Amino acid sequence: MTDDLLGRHRSVLPDWLALYYEHPIEITHGEGRHVWDADGNRYLDFFGGILTTMTAHALPEITKAVSDQAGRIVHSSTLYLNRPMVELAERIAKLSGIPDARVFFTTSGTEANDTALLLATTYRRSNTVLAMRNSYHGRSFSSVGITGNRGWSPTSLSPLQTLYVHGGVRTRGPFAALDDYDYVAACVDDLKDLLGHTRPPAALIAEPIQGVGGFTSPPDGLYAAFREVLHERGILWIADEVQTGWGRTGEHFWGWQAHGRSGPPDMLTFAKGIGNGMSIGGVVARSEIMNCLDANSISTFGGTQITMAAGLANLTYLLEHDLQGNARRVGGLLIQRLRAAAAQVPAVREVRGRGLMIGIELTRPGTDRADPEAASAVLEAAREGGLLIGKGGGHDTSALRVAPPLSLNVAEAEEGADILERALWSIR
Repeated sequence: MTDDLLGRHRSVLPDWLALYYEHPIEITHGEGRHVWDADGNRYLDFFGGILTTMTAHALPEITKAVSDQAGRIVHSSTLYLNRPMVELAERIAKLSGIPDARVFFTTSGTEANDTALLLATTYRRSNTVLAMRNSYHGRSFSSVGITGNRGWSPTSLSPLQTLYVHGGVRTRGPFAALDDYDYVAACVDDLKDLLGHTRPPAALIAEPIQGVGGFTSPPDGLYAAFREVLHERGILWIADEVQTGWGRTGEHFWGWQAHGRSGPPDMLTFAKGIGNGMSIGGVVARSEIMNCLDANSISTFGGTQITMAAGLANLTYLLEHDLQGNARRVGGLLIQRLRAAAAQVPAVREVRGRGLMIGIELTRPGTDRADPEAASAVLEAAREGGLLIGKGGGHDTSALRVAPPLSLNVAEAEEGADILERALWSIR
């Protein structure tokens, strides 16, 4: 770098603003599934700006849509009719599976979850919320208050009463030794017991696959079983699809569909990938829930024309090129390669995930104790080899997160697997 950008960063930005790598890098440009840093180094990107560059870097269809829209008007707020916003809302409402759906756009997943909590607590007249252990839902005051991951919860103060439910992490906790059927039954019994000790909650909010938590998930069907218990009591189900939405899991367009026998959630939240790097988030809810607010509201930046143009172009490309199917096919190959490589590394406790959403949990060999130092070492070794990946996990950040753009091809998957295999071997 030509100047001391790291020093300047540290002098004006918060100490708690995390940076990857012992020697942080500045990413200057990208193309397809690759990015370049300020020193000219080229990397295969298997993290996509935290699952946000979902389709590809510098995708011509999206850059043209953004450029064309910028030449007309960039922004007007929700106080005026906005054709791109209406068009994207129509498409998302239909894709959501929620009947009589309404869509409200925000600028981030944090704000989307904030809005969902506002709707749920207003609709149900309750400030009690059920959330999953090991969960993450954002960095605002209310979303931190329902986050079940200690590493991302800087305060115990909250406007909400939060009760945490078992089930989000299949291979840890008191029910881990049970088979899938008994595991689901035990978690449902625990939920029923919890509800017997509290006033009726407003909602359960849950990530179908926990993102920051290290790409952990319950057996398919758990949230459907939860939904039956919640529905009997009028409690809402909010699916946090900020990381799982838009086909990333390969098998389904939305993560909730793996738990869908009782129908869609009452609300779902989305963000990250739909904008392919542009700042888009939002909430989809049944009309009676979305329309329950009895005060005026607007959004200054949610749904602005330039982000909606990007979202429309990105969604069109994703559907026309069957990127969900590509995530299923290429992701299946990638997870097989990583499991084969990990079988030779004692520090790897588990390789998990589906589609192009893969977690590798590292522990001290022969134990279940997290090994965040090993995770950091693999992250560094992968970068040295030309691969960018992420970290996460509820046990001292000891899980590696692998989430490439959904257009990843087989050759790139093989290349990335080779680099990651060598990085894992470096800690054997």
